[in-house]
Amino acid sequence: MPLETTNDMSESEANGTELPIRSKVTDSEGSQPVGPKDSQKVQTNKSQRKKTSSAPENPQTSAPKSKGPDTSNTGISQLPNFVAERNEFFSELKRKHDVEILTKDHPVIQVVLDLGFDKNGSPRPEMPVAAKAWESTPGSFLKHVDKEISSDVVVAKVDGQELWDLDRPLERDCRVSYIPFTSSEGRNVFWHSSAHVLGEAAECHYGCLLSHGPPVEQGFFYDMAIEGGQVVKESDWSPLESKASKFFKEKQSFDRLHVSIPDLKRMFEYSKYKMYYIENLLPPEGSTVYRCGSLVDLCLGPHIQNTSKIKAFQIMKNSSCYFRGDKDDDSLQRIYGVAFPDKKQMTEHKNFLEEAAKRDHRRIGIEQELFFFNDVSPGSTFLLPHGTRIFNALQKMLRSEYQKRGYSEVQSPNMYDSDLWKKSGHWQHYSEDMFVLDVEKKKWALKPMNCPGHCIMFGHRERSYRELPLRMADFGVLHRNEASGALNGMTRVRKFQQDDTHIFCTQDQITEEIEGLFDFLKCIYGLFGFPFRLKLSTRPDKFLGDIKTWDTAESKLKDALNSFTASGGGQWELNEGDGAFYGPKIDITISDALRRDWQCATIQLDFQLPQNFELEYMTAEIAAKPKGAATDEAPTDGSAARPKVLGPGRARPVMVHRAIVGSFERFMAILTEHFAGKWPFWISPRQILVIPVMPAVNDYVEEVQRLFKAQKMYVDIDLSGNTMPKKIRTGQLQQYNFIFVVGAQEKESRAVNIRNRDDQETQAKGELVPLDEAIGKLKALKKERRLINAI
Repeated sequence: MPLETTNDMSESEANGTELPIRSKVTDSEGSQPVGPKDSQKVQTNKSQRKKTSSAPENPQTSAPKSKGPDTSNTGISQLPNFVAERNEFFSELKRKHDVEILTKDHPVIQVVLDLGFDKNGSPRPEMPVAAKAWESTPGSFLKHVDKEISSDVVVAKVDGQELWDLDRPLERDCRVSYIPFTSSEGRNVFWHSSAHVLGEAAECHYGCLLSHGPPVEQGFFYDMAIEGGQVVKESDWSPLESKASKFFKEKQSFDRLHVSIPDLKRMFEYSKYKMYYIENLLPPEGSTVYRCGSLVDLCLGPHIQNTSKIKAFQIMKNSSCYFRGDKDDDSLQRIYGVAFPDKKQMTEHKNFLEEAAKRDHRRIGIEQELFFFNDVSPGSTFLLPHGTRIFNALQKMLRSEYQKRGYSEVQSPNMYDSDLWKKSGHWQHYSEDMFVLDVEKKKWALKPMNCPGHCIMFGHRERSYRELPLRMADFGVLHRNEASGALNGMTRVRKFQQDDTHIFCTQDQITEEIEGLFDFLKCIYGLFGFPFRLKLSTRPDKFLGDIKTWDTAESKLKDALNSFTASGGGQWELNEGDGAFYGPKIDITISDALRRDWQCATIQLDFQLPQNFELEYMTAEIAAKPKGAATDEAPTDGSAARPKVLGPGRARPVMVHRAIVGSFERFMAILTEHFAGKWPFWISPRQILVIPVMPAVNDYVEEVQRLFKAQKMYVDIDLSGNTMPKKIRTGQLQQYNFIFVVGAQEKESRAVNIRNRDDQETQAKGELVPLDEAIGKLKALKKERRLINAI
């Protein structure tokens, strides 16, 4: 089931290392810097969620209480009894586990260290090392590795797939690689470990019940319920940071232990929040817990070796949120923090936050009157005239490329009968994130993606191989029922449009189509100065189709990626086992001016939807269609029909899902922050401002406006009674690309005095340019879609 990209935009509530819940924040997330999603977001199925017991006035009535008074700054005088009981039980289980490990055979295993690439991009030599199962750890091999590599290592990865604690014994023959803090995976692990330290500090300070604490885009948070409904205050931050600092000096290790469901229930019986996770979210075989100092918590891991790796730690803010994101459930306290392996990185991060705040698209959007939001339709953008100019410029640019590249633009319905979604598979897997309506006693849904509709369009008549590849482009409106707490400006919305395209092609055409998409990426991202990286995700453990088809598809994608690299496109990454269940995919990540990563584009191969919709085409092999041929009837249970067997002369197309800018709303937010509101001329909503030196030249000012408007440029004039310096300053603040100052000399010589927004030398007195020449130069600047604001 293709869940197309590009509207998954907010900070991740969990990335696979924490228990999967969705939390809605009750205060504004405005101070949280906008960032891309680096990690996988896991959510519970809303239809399977069980309510926790009604929240008592005191959320810890079921837990043994701590002794001693609680004060806002010093915290509790003694930990609650449940901490000691929980930790004692963990220690008991850990001793048994350690004995079991000692009694196991420790055979010699073959381990190869993959040390990645050097600074020049060349692969480092592989390093075989002597190892024993259940004894040797990835961390023990670091003594054989250059300090240039080992000093930045956060966690290991086994066989290119599974993140692995550095101190966790290996169990089999494998390849081991090392993940640094500078990678997104490394940062997530580091921040996740830092979240555990924050949880330990909070538990020691408040005696609270912890909920969960995942890494997010710019750090981490922990949710908690504090006795008596107490709320976190800013005055609490310093004591919490002091406790955390003490834990760092203690060099607390992160001890991993797999625990059965019955033992987990005993360990966490004091907390209804942990019990909810255990009873609703964990597999029958149980899960892992980690001990760090006095904290023992449910967690999938992995973690850093010990707390001494954390050199800088700071609490950034706090807020309230609902448990499980349900406004009818408990209100919890959330504390956000950030941490780094050295203090210099913390200083750089604070500078980054200051710059990110200046570039925040929500602030610039209001200042430049581009868009706004209103509670009458949460998560839906009200795009104002100047914002619509940017939107239209993006669409116009894409349409011009579509014409060059053989795309056909189509329009499809906004709402479909639920039978269509059942046939595609979305109803079974995605209906909770769709807006469902009851119309004439039937279930309907607003479309969250275009792929099923495009399958209907492909299959509505006979198709020939001569028509392939068939490239359908659709700018239609999409709706996704995002949780209210996840909505975040234009980066995560409920109503959006995207440059959605589906390519129907033969298997022999896959490589050429993918290479064409790489060229498309270079063209579009190059216009905005975005470098990008490619990552190939291959067959997961659970997949549809036969292995031979998968192997062929992956081979073709690798050929296209290698060709792209050979042509100077840069190295691509392999992400084994992370493909969609219906086909392999290539994820494309761009980097903005602040070096933040954003995933806008995706290229996904899909064998399943063409099968579900029984799409086919006539091949070059001529074969008569048998008269009266039987067809499989659609089942009555709403599941996809069993595909019919294709006869001679018939073949099933491969479907390629692709988006480049993705959601226009999200891409506009990224561009706003990338350019800090200083738009390139061709996409700018305010291109030219004409200012008269004196009222006597107002007629010439109006003539200049008419001439440039005739060339389809956005030109404003300021004939107000303000002083000329104030008019100029106002134009500068509104980020006009060019300000024309016109006086008697300019009128007489039919010229304009041009001040370039990005050229400081022209600010005191601009360049005098003949009117016809100025028109020609600005027409060329717009037509060529140049990034640099210069004529």
